[in-house]
Amino acid sequence: MPSSPEDTAEHTEHDQRTDRTDRTEHAEHAEHAERTGPTSPADPLDSLVLHTTDNGVSWITLNRPEAMNAVTWDQRERVIALLADASADPAVRAVVLTATGRGFCAGADLRGSPATGSSAPGTRAPGDRIPGDVARTIRLGAQRLIAAVLDCEKPVIAAVNGTAAGIGAHLAFACDLVLAAESAKFIEVFVRRGLVPDGGGAYLLPRLIGPQRTKELMFFGDSLPATNAERLGLVNRVVPDEELAATARAWAERLAEGPTRSIALTKQLVNASLESDRATAFAAEAMAQEINMTTHDANEGVAGFVERRAPKYRGR
Repeated sequence: MPSSPEDTAEHTEHDQRTDRTDRTEHAEHAEHAERTGPTSPADPLDSLVLHTTDNGVSWITLNRPEAMNAVTWDQRERVIALLADASADPAVRAVVLTATGRGFCAGADLRGSPATGSSAPGTRAPGDRIPGDVARTIRLGAQRLIAAVLDCEKPVIAAVNGTAAGIGAHLAFACDLVLAAESAKFIEVFVRRGLVPDGGGAYLLPRLIGPQRTKELMFFGDSLPATNAERLGLVNRVVPDEELAATARAWAERLAEGPTRSIALTKQLVNASLESDRATAFAAEAMAQEINMTTHDANEGVAGFVERRAPKYRGR
């Protein structure tokens, strides 16, 4: 069967930093709401996936702390839609993906999935399952979520505030940059349930840390503290819990001031590089430069260099 709810509460340490972290995160969201106004309160899903846009940054926040942010079908669809919106909106120039409470995302919660055969992916009762159901559920579910991050045309930062397990870990690893709180941990939890990793894990991890390290994490399912994840190269930076939101904001706003189309093309080149031979990679690089030189920001960057001044990028 597909990923079961990755309820990893029993693996989460309760420490004295929790309340401070929660207060910091809620203060950050309150600050966003004060600046940008509430999202549409008519839809209760808006309270489960918080969203604001501030200074060119789209903040997407999973908000089911009581479930360690195990992501439901409708939450997943909202995150996918918000990432697509970020790609299409020229006012959005960076994305931050984070969560409230002690968990970043404890995996997939399929209990709210619609029935298989509807217009959206889901599951049948075990006795009603037919060949193809599981593969379809994974393809249209977890894999679509990871692809939405990889394919987003804006740089995506994961601000991992707590436990990231199963698809939650892969959601973080799919992001372009990963910040983690000191209390965060990553768990390839599938083996604990007798399951095969999904959500692109066997695709992402070998490219990030190599096959041997990947097998160690996936075969044993041990909890990987944030500091060890940073050492392996899965995390860019580990920061004190209370500094996570501010660090994510600083990184995202720096990206939002940059040449957005250039960064998007760079993301595409890097993501494709491990699957390309040299001739293909060089051709893609040349074409990306050709496309990029039609943008305002590329010309502004060159003009700034020639005129010995700081360029003013507009994301166009």
